[in-house]
Amino acid sequence: MIAGRGRALRRLTMAIAVLSCLAMSTLAERPPIPPTRVPASAEALGPPVLAGLRLSVPSERAVPRIIPKKITQRLDRYLATRPGRVTAMVTDLTTSRSYRYHDDERMITASAAKAQILMALLLKTPWRDLPAAVRRDAESMIRYSDNHAADRLWLRIGGAPGFTETGEQLGLRHTRGVPGACVDLYCWGITKTSAQDQIRLMRALVSPGSPLPAKARRRVLGLMGKVVDGQDWGIGVARCAGDRVALKNGWLRRVSDKRWAVASVGLVRGHGQAFAIAVLTEGSANVATGIATVEGVTERAMRSFRKCPR
Repeated sequence: MIAGRGRALRRLTMAIAVLSCLAMSTLAERPPIPPTRVPASAEALGPPVLAGLRLSVPSERAVPRIIPKKITQRLDRYLATRPGRVTAMVTDLTTSRSYRYHDDERMITASAAKAQILMALLLKTPWRDLPAAVRRDAESMIRYSDNHAADRLWLRIGGAPGFTETGEQLGLRHTRGVPGACVDLYCWGITKTSAQDQIRLMRALVSPGSPLPAKARRRVLGLMGKVVDGQDWGIGVARCAGDRVALKNGWLRRVSDKRWAVASVGLVRGHGQAFAIAVLTEGSANVATGIATVEGVTERAMRSFRKCPR
């Protein structure tokens, strides 16, 4: 069994209280962004190197067999009774096995884009060289999902062009910044992306060939590993006892239809294993439903990848 489901459900109430304060941050849709050149694949970044985690190479017998059709059937049954659309991807970073669900879907990032904003910031300037106020904004943006801090950092990285350039450096293929004067700036929140791109982004945090320096990678992972209670739902439902989770979640109500987009991306590491997970949803009537969908998809997909040690 994947541990943490009970804890995640208890946190829904806390999450709703936090999220209700942010519900006013509703964003309008924008027309599609013209395609840009396709960068090199992030798979070229090389194998992951996870600080403080000794990765084990499991024997062939110990590796669960991944049967994508069975996972898809499991998710289809679950999602048949739930609203909206879902795309998801799981990658086992120790074996490179992956599973994709509706990988042709493109959905908005909401606050999950803040991880890429921070990476863009640190690609330009080492953490130690940033002014104290900028470092405070970075911490507040990731740990507390502070939208105003994200706005300031969005401008600091050069807005949509800077965001897009960072994505290209990190091997993203489907994620481009939205230009223009958006509602309260929040252009980053209506960035469309793919689950595969979000996995590429997570790989860039643990790969030695990443354009992001090792110290910067550790800084991003450190902040993503200290998200405040009430915002640490999502892909963390896949944790086993003793695992470390680094994540960034997003939630946003569209102006056009008043429905919610809810996303969770991150890394689960422990017991000699490491997984990159991305789940993006759109169309939930409320945040709690979106969170439950994200966690339900994560749990059902991860059943085929690991069993927690007893």
